Amino acid sequence: MSYSPSDILYIESLGLSFTDVDKQLDHYKFPPGFVNLKSSATLGNGIMKLSDLEINGLIEYYDERKASLSVVKFTPASGAASRMFKMLHEFLSEYNPQKESINSYINKNKITELFLFFVTIEKLPFHDEAVIQMRKIKPDYDLLNLDQKRLLFVKTILEESSLNYSNIPKGLLPFHKYKKHISTAFEEHLFEAAKYACVNGKAVLHFTISKAHLKQFESRLAAIQKSVESKTNTTFDITFSNQESTTDVLAVDLKNQPFRLNNKLLFRPSGHGALIKNLNQIDADIVFVKNIDNVVVNKYLEEIARYKKALAGLLLNTQKQAFAYAKALESKDISKNEIAEIAGFLTKKLNIVINSQFGKYANKHKIEYLKSKINRPIRVCGMVKNESEPGGGPFWVKHDNGEVSLQIVEASQVDVNLKKQKAILTNATHFNPVDIICGVKNHKGEAYDLEEFIDANTYFVTTKTKHGRKLKTLERPGLWNGSMADWSTIFVEVPIITFNPVKRVNDLLKFTHQVK
Repeated sequence: MSYSPSDILYIESLGLSFTDVDKQLDHYKFPPGFVNLKSSATLGNGIMKLSDLEINGLIEYYDERKASLSVVKFTPASGAASRMFKMLHEFLSEYNPQKESINSYINKNKITELFLFFVTIEKLPFHDEAVIQMRKIKPDYDLLNLDQKRLLFVKTILEESSLNYSNIPKGLLPFHKYKKHISTAFEEHLFEAAKYACVNGKAVLHFTISKAHLKQFESRLAAIQKSVESKTNTTFDITFSNQESTTDVLAVDLKNQPFRLNNKLLFRPSGHGALIKNLNQIDADIVFVKNIDNVVVNKYLEEIARYKKALAGLLLNTQKQAFAYAKALESKDISKNEIAEIAGFLTKKLNIVINSQFGKYANKHKIEYLKSKINRPIRVCGMVKNESEPGGGPFWVKHDNGEVSLQIVEASQVDVNLKKQKAILTNATHFNPVDIICGVKNHKGEAYDLEEFIDANTYFVTTKTKHGRKLKTLERPGLWNGSMADWSTIFVEVPIITFNPVKRVNDLLKFTHQVK
């Protein structure tokens, strides 16, 4: 690939090397194969179920120890809310008020979601704000008929000249309507952190956001911080970071040639997997990872916190034993029985499938093998029962080298043209709500370099459109997929109440987002 002088300057300005770009081009030409599912993880086969007694004990364990730990709540919050309003954008582009009523449009196209949106419109947290705006736009608002009001409502919340919600970060949209104020998802994460990530009166939160949205987040924080601190009796240390430009990828056309706009190379963000670099910069003993849109109104916070603290307690309890064994493996006096005990711990507690030839290894090779397995970051992940929600799930995966490991796998990673693979995928009992507690330090208190534990071959190639032209782009191994592929993994069943994402605007109508 040859580059023009302007190409060279642009690539260098992103902090990328030509080797990086050429490697990206190779990825397009030789895309990764699908993962090989061995089986889905189920209760008793990769997924734990905790009793109430165990949950209470783990919560107590966490509460007793967190005062001596550094705890951070890490929240990916980069995206704008455009996908959330996809249904309404389609409605605006297709509906012609001169030819039909809104009800006839809905019936003709069988869009029950749109019908639900309109009949419950007053329950939306931004309803009142939109009406105020509509009265400014249309002084004769009260004289409009129902269809005119509904159409104006959609235009008001979406158009750039008005509320422009689909271009606002999802974390800053009105999410919950309380008696005296409207709360955003960003604000709800502060209240949530106070419940389980507060140590000695202080909660540390980190949000990954788009650089263009920094001032908006800072402005919102300035407006709410004192109030939330007063209500929670907690001080907040809040920082922000952006997806690094060095993780951007070169887009290509359908013939795998560099895609250009106005003769300039097009580089794009490479998905949430790029955030492993941001996570790698967090200095903490425990990191809670949760998406920006997965929040609840305050009356459900105690139950959410209960399970978060239990998972954190399980992480600490598992780490305690893992650290003791990691230390023992460094001793010259370790016995054969201890080696066998450590291998059993890895199998039973960390879900690591020991190599079938392990028993034939010489002792020194057994020790090195166990060191390589136990000296890894640990993640405890909540898993909810499958209710056909979009997203990845827990599976046992067989790798090219014959090893089997527990992974979170997205549907797009599976070859559904193979009957057995499709059957494993569709019959999965649980899915991933992105409820993850991370232990990112070793037994010596040293931080792992998380980039050493990525499966680089689990990147995605996706097709998108830019200004009417089709292009291909790369997404790096997902943050909780390939980017954590070589972590030690514990899956725990958690109740569906802990999973409340807002992927579509109508999700705000669910009971966990409604005060009444």
